[in-house]
Amino acid sequence: MKTLNRRDLGVAFGLALAAAMLLAATTAHADDMEVHIDNFVFQPAELKIKVGTTVTWTNRDDIPHTVVSAGKFRSKTLDTDDKFSFTFTNAGDYKYFCSLHPHMTGMIKVE
Repeated sequence: MKTLNRRDLGVAFGLALAAAMLLAATTAHADDMEVHIDNFVFQPAELKIKVGTTVTWTNRDDIPHTVVSAGKFRSKTLDTDDKFSFTFTNAGDYKYFCSLHPHMTGMIKVE
């Protein structure tokens, strides 16, 4: 069995570190979530996610909508097929609504 020298150990460590970083980056994107705006409804109406997750809302209606959580985030007016994304960096409950149609509501629960 061959004994690794310091250079070989350094290369092996570097490769392991690079692989771990790639895996972490890939995993982070796998947790991203989507909400669709369709027929004056946010679907799903409630999401449970982990801190660091990015949620993307897509307007599939033929009329404009917004995504607003008071004091937390606010989208521009979203026309058909427009998207708005927000990354949740703190745990908590985030109630949100459409400022153009306040009866449209949703909830993001961040753990």
